[in-house]
Amino acid sequence: MDFNGTWQMYVQENPEEFLKAISAPEIFLKMIKEVKPVTTIQQNGDNFVITVKTTLRSNTNSFTIGKEAEITTIDGKKMKTTPKLVDGKLVIETDLGSHVREIQGGDMVETLTAGTATLIRRSRRV
Repeated sequence: MDFNGTWQMYVQENPEEFLKAISAPEIFLKMIKEVKPVTTIQQNGDNFVITVKTTLRSNTNSFTIGKEAEITTIDGKKMKTTPKLVDGKLVIETDLGSHVREIQGGDMVETLTAGTATLIRRSRRV
């Protein structure tokens, strides 16, 4: 799948429940409904650079599919992971849970899971 481009989130489901499940700081819980992250993805084969910008902060992670990498979550936690591509989906699993990105039609759909909480975000290319 071609994830390249800049993506603007336009809708999300269950953000508060998910943020509570990952023990995100209170400021994130208060602002989650107003924040519309812009994600820029640079994909060159198996190499990815993903930058997520919000009004609170900017976060960039670089990694190669199949190789262990250290990523930083949007709330600043550092975690080890080995990113995978599974059936065209970009899958990142950490101790907190999983983050799956996929292209559905013209949208990028992100499914973030922590315990029993699931956050779904939909973004469009801008």
